[in-house]
Amino acid sequence: MKLTFKHTQFACYLAYISQAITTTFLPLLFVRLGTEFGFSLAKLTVLITITFFTEIFIDAFCPIFIKKIGYRNGMIFANICAVLGTAGLAVFPFIFKNPYMGFILCDILYAIGGGFDEVLVSPIVEACPTKNKARAMALLHSFYCWGCAAIVLFSTIFFRFAGMDNWRILAVLWAIIPLFNAFLFMFVPIRTLEEEKGSGKFSDMLKNPLFWLMLIIMICAGASELSMSQWASAFAETGLQVSKTVGDLLGPCAFAVLMGLSRVIFSRIDDKTDITKILIIGAVVCMVAYLLAALSGNAVVSLIGCALCGIAVAPMWPGAFSIASKEIPKASTTMFACFALAGDLGCTVGPSIVGFVSGSNDNIAKGLLSSIFFPAAMIVCLLFIRVINKKKRA
Repeated sequence: MKLTFKHTQFACYLAYISQAITTTFLPLLFVRLGTEFGFSLAKLTVLITITFFTEIFIDAFCPIFIKKIGYRNGMIFANICAVLGTAGLAVFPFIFKNPYMGFILCDILYAIGGGFDEVLVSPIVEACPTKNKARAMALLHSFYCWGCAAIVLFSTIFFRFAGMDNWRILAVLWAIIPLFNAFLFMFVPIRTLEEEKGSGKFSDMLKNPLFWLMLIIMICAGASELSMSQWASAFAETGLQVSKTVGDLLGPCAFAVLMGLSRVIFSRIDDKTDITKILIIGAVVCMVAYLLAALSGNAVVSLIGCALCGIAVAPMWPGAFSIASKEIPKASTTMFACFALAGDLGCTVGPSIVGFVSGSNDNIAKGLLSSIFFPAAMIVCLLFIRVINKKKRA
């Protein structure tokens, strides 16, 4: 059977599901790891920090690596790292004298894979010879949401019937997805952005004001999304006084599902749609969602605000990529790497600010309220972009 670019897109969808595995599965084991290995909360937190810094490093240097090895080898390498990191959870901690070092090694391995995915998957889909680029990009990013939801759901079912004692078996089972994808990327057709749009100089992009505006938008997109998703559970449990199960289902879980659904709907737009308008509307709704969550004083309304935020932030990340690809001439892999780096920076800055403000006031609601700055800043940048584009077309 001859593989087509539809198979290439499918491989990219699986790559985002693989990334969801690497970011979602280990946190599900935190309580178990604390019991089995005696890891403190601080040690478990360090694992999350290592993931972030590893991905930031890869975001920064991936374009250099890719010039040497190419897109195909880069994606094969990413999936192999995901396999070793995920399946390694069942092996490395038990062959090291210090089990914690085994978990750190797994963390670094699958974070490397995740970093390559963040940088390469979007430009690969963008370079596929499809008619509707924005639709393909939005659908691509929805698979990360579905991946997260599926991992939580199927892991919960597995633990219910097989028991937490068998978590190592599940780690190996989840590794099958990136393993299959590594083989798939050996054979699918791959085009590069340079082949699709021509080779552009990065120095020219640095001179383009749209590039800098898009960097700020990516920071705001990451911060707007993660500020809510990272703190919704704690906010529901401590701030709204609901049970953890109810809080998780109606807070972060509803957030992820609605974000995925919203990205699927966003994928139905055509190339003639003004994406800046959609992002402005999303940013406004995001501000409303944060206000509802932080100020309503009613548990039901606040949880609705948490879930509504998932709808609002859904088009931000893929929409920003689509605007940049359309408006910045000869967009390159380096540009996507810069945007991934900016997005990851926002994913750290946003939740950190919420945590700092919450700690200072002993009130998570006030911390969430501070996050309104990010969608507001995004609106300002998007309005500047609309002005620049109007001058171009005048």
